[in-house]
Amino acid sequence: MPLTSRRLRAALLATASVTLVAATLPAPAPLGIGDRLFPHLGNPGYDVLSYDISLTYKGSNTKPLDAVTTIDARTTAPLERINLDFARGDVRSVEVNGTNSDFAAAGEDLVVDAPSPVPAGAPVRITVRHTSDPSGDQANGGWVRTSDGLAMANQADAAHRVFPGNDHPSDKAYFTFRVTAPKGITVVAGGLPAGKRDHAGSSTWTYRTEHPMATELAQVSIGRSAVLHRTGPHGLPVRDVVPAADAEKLEPWLKKTPSQLAWMEEQVGPYPFETYGLLVADTETGFELETQTLSLFERSMFTGTGYPEWYVESVMVHELAHQWFGNSVSPRSWSDLWLNEGHATWYEARYAEEHAQKPLERRMREAYARSDAWRAAGGPPAHPDVPTPDHKISLFRPVVYDGSALILYALREEIGEAAFDRLERTWVRAHRNRSATTRQFTDLASTIAGRDLTAFFDGWLYGKKTPPMPGHPDWRTEATRGAGDGRSPERAPKPE
Repeated sequence: MPLTSRRLRAALLATASVTLVAATLPAPAPLGIGDRLFPHLGNPGYDVLSYDISLTYKGSNTKPLDAVTTIDARTTAPLERINLDFARGDVRSVEVNGTNSDFAAAGEDLVVDAPSPVPAGAPVRITVRHTSDPSGDQANGGWVRTSDGLAMANQADAAHRVFPGNDHPSDKAYFTFRVTAPKGITVVAGGLPAGKRDHAGSSTWTYRTEHPMATELAQVSIGRSAVLHRTGPHGLPVRDVVPAADAEKLEPWLKKTPSQLAWMEEQVGPYPFETYGLLVADTETGFELETQTLSLFERSMFTGTGYPEWYVESVMVHELAHQWFGNSVSPRSWSDLWLNEGHATWYEARYAEEHAQKPLERRMREAYARSDAWRAAGGPPAHPDVPTPDHKISLFRPVVYDGSALILYALREEIGEAAFDRLERTWVRAHRNRSATTRQFTDLASTIAGRDLTAFFDGWLYGKKTPPMPGHPDWRTEATRGAGDGRSPERAPKPE
């Protein structure tokens, strides 16, 4: 078939990174949904219902993977062009409802001309044939290279460095992953296995989620891995993915997960997903990550000597708690991050108190002393400072970890343990599989407490200075204390 002008441009520019500009397009522009911290993240005009992502891994974790991403969405406004977040890969073609479409790059957006205007409320299918490039700077997130393959670390704004989509936690969708890899390589992804097909020299592994997921929580592991199975509460399938040579060494840690699941269920109610487990990767990221149903951990967290046993266990619980807080109930905006990290830190600290005799009150008093310095360095918990453009992960500061768990401690002191327990259980039940806001949390707290807590939350969530601690009038902040010495489990310094 002769090359059209669009195909000719694609052929000539196939090695460029999302640089194709169709002559018929007016100047495209990156869009966003108005997130204060990430203004160009997400896109208006449609709601993604599902992603079907096919990846072909050829055995090298530094070379681009061939990929096809199919997005089924429903428009929420009339659209003549569709913006997708995508920033690291070559786009070979785009189809909208089965018709080839012109496309262009604008910032970190892939801008697609619809062949004809799409009315509001209509289904739309977008198919992008592209590459997915793991060779970029890992500090910016996306693919993480391991000693034997790849994994994903997409928080906060890095999923669109792996696949095109609507990369914002307010737009959750179902995912199907189809990954082809050479024989001898094991592929595991979020969700449950949905089949494996063998070919000459390779296999295609398929996984599907049973619950909607934010793009930042997607996980695909490709490597020479062992997959270890056990059973959690109520028959929950628990699977861990570890370097094959480390399976026996890691077992003393991995066998703790079922009891940790049972403990979390005692605190807030049933586990919200179809499976859980740990992905232990031989890589150094500087953090652990709560990817949905398969939390990412550095191998050194378990095999090194830098962390005491109680601390490692508490970090395991931190990532587990995120499955309720952050994954099942996702933030509507990134300013709502305190709800994720504050809760995960809260349950991590409570677990350490119950299982390792690490008093919660002492930890909260230490956090209170540092709180003013944390707020000065990073902003109030629910109105954090914008992360630096060259280091987006700087959003994850002490003020959103212990500084936000401190708010929950203050709230429990203010409304009592019984009301606080009812709030936590109601929150995860009422907003399961959804994205929710700080305002929804504070309104629910007021309803359950039976009184207006607006003034309480205004000070604790948005104040430049930390309010007095209910029940502890003797607690004092220490403005001279360093702002960076808080214990932040996912970006964990060595504990004292």
